[in-house]
Amino acid sequence: MFDEKVKVVLDDKGRDVYTVSPEATAAEAVREMNDRGVGGLVVVRGKRPVGIFTERDVLRRLFGEGPDIQDVPVAKLMTENLVVIGEDVTIGEAMAIITSKRCRHLPVVEKGRLAGIVSSGDLTKWVTRRQEIHIRDLTEYIQGTYPV
Repeated sequence: MFDEKVKVVLDDKGRDVYTVSPEATAAEAVREMNDRGVGGLVVVRGKRPVGIFTERDVLRRLFGEGPDIQDVPVAKLMTENLVVIGEDVTIGEAMAIITSKRCRHLPVVEKGRLAGIVSSGDLTKWVTRRQEIHIRDLTEYIQGTYPV
């Protein structure tokens, strides 16, 4: 399950990625995150990802920039050192990247274009479902009820 590729997670959950332009205001970006029920938006210039704007960015910058950051452009508040992966990265590798880089979202880029995004929650959910299936299959095998 850890050696499966991130592509299978994207195929299962979908490849929709919510984005924002660097020129958008923090207020517009936060409104979009709230409307979509997501914790972050990939910041794109054209089709190219240039950063990520997350709840963490809002909270960190709120005290650095002051309480009135709503008119500040996303480009000034976003995380610029974007960590991206390809579809061929394994789920185990993606989980290790999230842990070592201390990020929650990994945009997936193929041929320079945004192909999807996986979060720590997406990866954990995938692994948990696979473990549940494996446990059920082993239990059925031990009980003699596993289909032949």
